[in-house]
Amino acid sequence: MSSIELTSSQKTILTALINLHREDEDAVKGEDIAAEVDRNPGTIRNQMQSLKALQLVEGVPGPKGGYKPTANAYEALDVDQMDEPAFVPLFHDDEEVENANVDEIDLSSVHHPELCRAEIHIQGSVREFHEGDNVTVGPTPLSKLVIEGTVDGKDDTGNILILRIEDMRAPVGDASH
Repeated sequence: MSSIELTSSQKTILTALINLHREDEDAVKGEDIAAEVDRNPGTIRNQMQSLKALQLVEGVPGPKGGYKPTANAYEALDVDQMDEPAFVPLFHDDEEVENANVDEIDLSSVHHPELCRAEIHIQGSVREFHEGDNVTVGPTPLSKLVIEGTVDGKDDTGNILILRIEDMRAPVGDASH
């Protein structure tokens, strides 16, 4: 499939649809998407028409109807669509975040510990996270890596948290590589 250029509004709405759809696998109502992205339901319906035309969403008619993302939607947002992804827990102020899974961890400036940051890519919404909140990621499946830090920034559209790392550890020796 050729690359589709989406507006930031389309990306935000499509990301919300994918996150909501992952939670229960049913069609997602436009009102639920509107609530998630803090927009008017009419705006969502209009955007969904353009996303349908791009073959990124399909409409599901009827009382249990709504919208479902297509495989193209995952590809357009460069999101992995896995049946059973390995689970990596995420904690927000010591409470485990339900309906969220860590997709990817990117580290920057590891040679400058005081500047070390981690980009945490999440399957799920980052809307409830705010600058200064404490976050713990992990343990990861193979290396059992655990990262603790505070939110330094976030990207709602890409579901990315930027953490200022305060502690990062993995057990020595027994990691199952």
